[in-house]
Amino acid sequence: MERVPSTSLEPPAAPTAPAAPDARPARPARVRRGARDRLLTPLPAERPWSWLGPLLVAAVAGGIRSWRLGTPGELVFDEVYYADQARDLLRHGTEVTDAGAPEFVVHPPLGKWLIGLGEQVLGYDPVGWRVVVALLGTLSVLVLARAGRRLLRSTLLGCTAGLLLAVDGLHVVHSRTALLDVILGTFVLCAFACLLVDRDRVRERLAAALPLDAARYGPPLGLRPWRLAAGVLLGAACATKWSGLFFLAAFGLLTVLWDVGARRAAGVRRPWGGALLRDAAPAAASLVLTSAVLYVTSWAGWFAAGPDRAYGRDWAAGQPGSWLPASVRSWLHLQAQMLQVNQDLSTPHPYESNPWGWLVLARPVSFYYETPEPGTPGCGDADSCSQAVTGLGTPALWWAAVAALAVLLVLWAGARDWRAGAVLCGVAAGWLPWFAYQDRTIYSFYAVAFVPFLVLAVVLVLGMVVGPPGAPPRRRRWGLALAGAYVLLVVVDFAWLYPVLTAEVVPYGSWYDRMWLRSWI
Repeated sequence: MERVPSTSLEPPAAPTAPAAPDARPARPARVRRGARDRLLTPLPAERPWSWLGPLLVAAVAGGIRSWRLGTPGELVFDEVYYADQARDLLRHGTEVTDAGAPEFVVHPPLGKWLIGLGEQVLGYDPVGWRVVVALLGTLSVLVLARAGRRLLRSTLLGCTAGLLLAVDGLHVVHSRTALLDVILGTFVLCAFACLLVDRDRVRERLAAALPLDAARYGPPLGLRPWRLAAGVLLGAACATKWSGLFFLAAFGLLTVLWDVGARRAAGVRRPWGGALLRDAAPAAASLVLTSAVLYVTSWAGWFAAGPDRAYGRDWAAGQPGSWLPASVRSWLHLQAQMLQVNQDLSTPHPYESNPWGWLVLARPVSFYYETPEPGTPGCGDADSCSQAVTGLGTPALWWAAVAALAVLLVLWAGARDWRAGAVLCGVAAGWLPWFAYQDRTIYSFYAVAFVPFLVLAVVLVLGMVVGPPGAPPRRRRWGLALAGAYVLLVVVDFAWLYPVLTAEVVPYGSWYDRMWLRSWI
């Protein structure tokens, strides 16, 4: 919610005598102007740089993510599951074992369908099964730059957010690996960007309807296509990994709270009542119902496949009758099985980690490690060489994000800064639910889904360092210098880590020098 002045927005009673010629303007006009100012914060003017800047940053990100995309030239980490299952979906519409029997899986199919799209176009090889993930990772940089521009009302800060995401090590590793987490994160970020546009559109509609001083609940807000688009994207996130449900719940609450804040700023007498009566049900339909429809649709291949291909397709045949079709009952039973397995997964793994350590990079995951023979290009004269892909975020970014989140907590709790609240909502949805799974096998790379929000936290604080446009020039120059130096530090840090993120062959000593903490090995 946004902070609003505590003065009443009710107009005064009509005067009993004509006002003097030099009287102050009528209060309703002042109230209208004040409400409009509270509702609307102008965006930066759309100029060529508004798109060229984000596109340039995205091009840099695309180059980083596509260069030597086929290295390593084999399946790494969980690619052994997803690349193969993606090929199965292309061939059979559902996942099967190597023998052709139905295969039980623990994740919905949409992300694997997208991986399969690359395999369909470029073939079943490392580039084929990684290319779509690389494209989505690049797209997320572009979306973050534009969303950051809208959130922070600054093209420069938006481009800075895109650049920092472009050089985050964890995001780069996942954008170059056929796993589901960058696909999930891209859908979540795009949904967040749509909700930001929806927030601005709602406020523009309320501003056009002013004055609303005497309105009890405020007007209906009409069709909201951007919120509907967010529902589609959140459904796609859930159809990729079930952790998308956390973002669906958090963003659903966020958009209703934004509606409350908008109605209060417009002068509605009962903003909570207005939001609950006029906005909550449409929000549920746009987000929850739309997500559910898309999630079920993503299983079309399973429904179309016969019992000899789709796992559990004939389960209902041996069960008591019901008004539900047998295929639907079998599908619901499969969802329950998947839920049980996801909750009970507790097989020890050397790279599992507790969520407490994720933000400080306590235990990154080694996706790939080989020891090439001496004399291999890149080894030089070293007696021992290393070739590694380490799921490690850029420390200069992540460690600063911990401090930035603390600042945002103060801004949100103390000043009710809606931007801080929005960023914290994204981090909380991606991070906090995992604390409920202390006995489950979980990994630090799950954090890639909320890395864009960590970046936004850092950039919001950088904006405070730079200062507002009206700040004294000297203060702005120093602020820009400090912010620029920090961004340069992150870029240098990423460049230093780049060889151990992308499977470059280096002397063993060079690899070891980059393992700053022993827990990284």
